[in-house]
Amino acid sequence: MSENQQYQSNATAFRLKKTVVMVGMMGAGKTAVGRALAMRLGVPFLDSDAEIESAANMTVPEIFERDGEPFFRARETQVISRLLDEARGILSTGGGAFLAQENRDNITARGVSVWLNADLNLLWQRVRHKDTRPLLRTPDPRATLAEIYAARVPLYAQADVEVVSKPDLSIEEMVDRVIETLLRDRSDVLEVQDA
Repeated sequence: MSENQQYQSNATAFRLKKTVVMVGMMGAGKTAVGRALAMRLGVPFLDSDAEIESAANMTVPEIFERDGEPFFRARETQVISRLLDEARGILSTGGGAFLAQENRDNITARGVSVWLNADLNLLWQRVRHKDTRPLLRTPDPRATLAEIYAARVPLYAQADVEVVSKPDLSIEEMVDRVIETLLRDRSDVLEVQDA
C-alpha cells in the first residue's frame, strides 16, 4: 500500500467536526505534528505564520524587525480568526498566538486548542541551532527560552486539550497521541466514521 493510499484509507476512518488548533512553545512540533495530523485525517493543514508571511511578502523575523511585535500580534489575531472561519482542518499557530485572550476565546468558541506540551530541555534541543526565532536573538538564547517558557506555560495550560511530547516519540506517534486524546476527551471534535 502506498503512503497516499494509507492516508486515504485512514482519512475515511475519522470525521473532524471542528478545527484543531495546535498551540505551544516554539519547537514543540506544532507544524510538523499538525501537518502529519492533517494528512492522517485527510483535512487541510493551515499555518498562521505562513499565512501572515504570504500576505506581507516577508518572513516573521522581518515583520518583527520592521513593524514590531505588537503589529505582528494584531495581524496574527486577524489571520487566526479568518482561518477558523474557513474549512475545518488543522491549524498551526505561532508560539505567542495563544497568549492573547482574544485568540484563546476565538479558538475555544470555534475550534479546539491542543497544547503540545514539551519540556524546556526538549525545546532547547530543537531550537538551539535555528536562527528563525526572532525572540531568541539575544545574548543568552537558552535563558531567554527559559523565561518565555516560564511565562507562557500557565497560559498554554488553559488549552482545551493537552498532549505531552517526549523526546523519543516520532511525529507519527505524536499524531497517534493527539487522535487518541481527541477521541477519548472530545467527541464533539473528532469521531470514528462508521464503515
